[in-house]
Amino acid sequence: MHLGTRACRADLLLDFLRHNDADTIYLVGDIVDGWQLAKSWYWPQSHNDVIQKLLRKARKGASLFYIPGNHDAGLRPFTDHRFGGINVVDEHVHQTADGKKLWVVHGDAFDMAVRFSPALVWLGDRLYETATALNVLATGLRNRFGLPHWSLAAQVKRSSRRAAAYIEAFERAVVAETRRRGLDGVVCGHIHTVAQKIIDGVTYANDGDWVENCSAVVEDQAGQLSVLRWSSFRRHRATQAAEAALPKSLIPTGA
Repeated sequence: MHLGTRACRADLLLDFLRHNDADTIYLVGDIVDGWQLAKSWYWPQSHNDVIQKLLRKARKGASLFYIPGNHDAGLRPFTDHRFGGINVVDEHVHQTADGKKLWVVHGDAFDMAVRFSPALVWLGDRLYETATALNVLATGLRNRFGLPHWSLAAQVKRSSRRAAAYIEAFERAVVAETRRRGLDGVVCGHIHTVAQKIIDGVTYANDGDWVENCSAVVEDQAGQLSVLRWSSFRRHRATQAAEAALPKSLIPTGA
């Protein structure tokens, strides 16, 4: 989520939380960006609203698990504690409705397993921070003209061979550890790259983020996983509402 940064799409996140409930909710790291808040304080009302919305879901009976990431690692000393109905844990094994066991973990521990030059990783981080900052400006302009969400940072990653190699190495390292633990799959975050695939017989799902992708991994009542990109869902819902208000003869067909 990276609450505490200007890049966080708290508007879409709040919309997602208002329209979705679940018995169990996992906050898979980097929820509050302690790194950025240590540099300069930024905490608008919308970010506070996200926290309040999550606490309200816990009060209404949802089981909430907060798994700290590298950007909110200050919470790791408090693992196995419970605050306001939220359980702080280092990792968790979730059993789906169809009996599969999924390892839920942030994923930053695998940075050391992905053998890339520290200098290249540092440079990549700086370039990503620059692209994310430009995203904030682009988002403001696109919102003003009613254009859909688009991420420069995500586009840079998609077009970079080194980024693609890093992501593949990360996925395989996470899957290898999941197999070693004898689990059916893994749900993680960290690398801001949405994915849902089978790797070496293991289900790999990355829930993305609420900076570039505005995404979440969800499980249905049958135990099936899927990825939701909420900006797309919101636009679809708005289109449906607009069409429902029109006479049937004016709704385009075959679109």
